[in-house]
Amino acid sequence: MSPADNMTAVEPVYIQTYKNGLLPDRIEKAYRILDACRLCPRSCGVDRNSEQTGICKTGKDALISSYAPHFGEEAPLVGENGSGTIFFTHCNLLCNFCQNYSISHEGCGQPVSSEQLAAIMMQLQKRGCHNINFVTPSHVVPQILAALEIAIADGLSIPLVYNSSGYDHVDSLKLLEGIIDIYMPDFKFWDPAVAEMTCNAGDYPDVARKALLEMHRQCGDLASDKTGIARCGLLIRHLVLPQGMAGTREVMRFIARKISRNSYVNIMSQYHPCGRADEIEALSVSVSHSEFRQALQVARDEGINRLDKPRRVFMMG
Repeated sequence: MSPADNMTAVEPVYIQTYKNGLLPDRIEKAYRILDACRLCPRSCGVDRNSEQTGICKTGKDALISSYAPHFGEEAPLVGENGSGTIFFTHCNLLCNFCQNYSISHEGCGQPVSSEQLAAIMMQLQKRGCHNINFVTPSHVVPQILAALEIAIADGLSIPLVYNSSGYDHVDSLKLLEGIIDIYMPDFKFWDPAVAEMTCNAGDYPDVARKALLEMHRQCGDLASDKTGIARCGLLIRHLVLPQGMAGTREVMRFIARKISRNSYVNIMSQYHPCGRADEIEALSVSVSHSEFRQALQVARDEGINRLDKPRRVFMMG
């Protein structure tokens, strides 16, 4: 039986965690980490509970740039009514080529309380979204947990998606076990030198490998219900970069050999120079069609065949 097609609808994992009374302890532990923040691999050590900020420029409250049903995500998330995306402001990785540069680097957004974040989740559910999709959540895990407790009491009942860069601390991910239904991390680079050059994070490849293994341990391969909507599991994104800078073959080999050959992978072609990408000559051009086709073939050669299929969206004016 293929988990992608035949899974019956199941209750989101966070419901049982809530019923078991485990959520308050998770919230307390998460906020305690902010006292000398080590929530992510940057380990800035600042007291975010006292409104000090580190690399993510976020204190005790989360900031949000936007929220809405999103129809540009992967097919198992979008369905007919869209993925309920919540875009958090700022980022702990800060790629110099970020396509959401105004949000991640420039801080476009507004602070929200736990009650406001919970209300946003409920609005998205009432609009028919198939899931709540937390975009760039690595630096706001405590705030998500606190809001979730409120939202569950108000009737939240759709899957949660953790949509991250892959630069996640395993200890923080363990706080999310039994909370997150669908993990959707990037695996951006294989070469530490590329990660250092683009993100000042030479440890990214090692961190991402450990993070993806932990995510898969928690939720397994991506599984969908009979309508094709994802209910749980791991969905991995990989952005093709010019001149092979992403290390696609090595990333796909790791996924196939160390995680699962049945991994659902979205190999993305949309790279184009954004932000400060022009500071690196190789990143000053878009990815070519031939580079993207080659990346798809490399994935298949390494044993990854469960690939997301690009969809055309037609707009009529």
